[in-house]
Amino acid sequence: MQDIFTILKDNGLLLLIGQYPNGPLGGLAITFLVSVLGISLAFPLSVLMALALTSPIKWVRRPIVTIVYFLRGVPLVMLIFWVYFLVPLIIKQPISGVATMLITLVFYQAAYLAEIVRAGIQGLPRGQTEAARACGLSYMQTMRKVILPQAIYNMIPSMISQFVSTIKETSLGYVISMNELTFAASQVNNTLLTKPFQVFLILAMIYFVLCFSLTTLARYVEKRIAQKRKGIRPTTARTDSLATAN
Repeated sequence: MQDIFTILKDNGLLLLIGQYPNGPLGGLAITFLVSVLGISLAFPLSVLMALALTSPIKWVRRPIVTIVYFLRGVPLVMLIFWVYFLVPLIIKQPISGVATMLITLVFYQAAYLAEIVRAGIQGLPRGQTEAARACGLSYMQTMRKVILPQAIYNMIPSMISQFVSTIKETSLGYVISMNELTFAASQVNNTLLTKPFQVFLILAMIYFVLCFSLTTLARYVEKRIAQKRKGIRPTTARTDSLATAN
């Protein structure tokens, strides 16, 4: 245990922010930043893909179904290598590990988020769509004003859980020398040489604390959404339970 505290004391900043400000930003900071950007940029694309997946028009739906199944069926590390070697051939210049990972996560997470949003859309009562169309709204107006706001709201817990997966997936950036948390831990291990168990135990603990906190948040949000669906506020529920107990 003393070794763990010593490692954190001597290398905590490297694990947290990398070599910044004397070098590039790295460690936990770049892991979190790439995860946030990846999910944020993937979300609008996923909404468009979800609309295509639920479209009654076959020539709109089928290509997106193929893309989604392909992206979900290929290992993420394979997509990382494809982006890392293919994009420089297209733009005629090399790209950094951070850019490679970000591009990969945008498309990879868009495929998963599209299924989440699609499930949210199809989980709503069909009567809402019929009522909106009966009021004179077009298909796109119905989706934009009635269906999507509810579907996305209901799927917030699933999106937080997907964000947790994204954080863990950034560790694969290690294979292209992206200076994320796992890469920073490897640098610490290469410096110490004799304490790999302690170093990677610290790494596991950091991932656990971060992911467990977000998972707990997802459960809390899911519970609040369920309470709002039933029209029960937390304070009301507690009051009723106390009254019953008395």
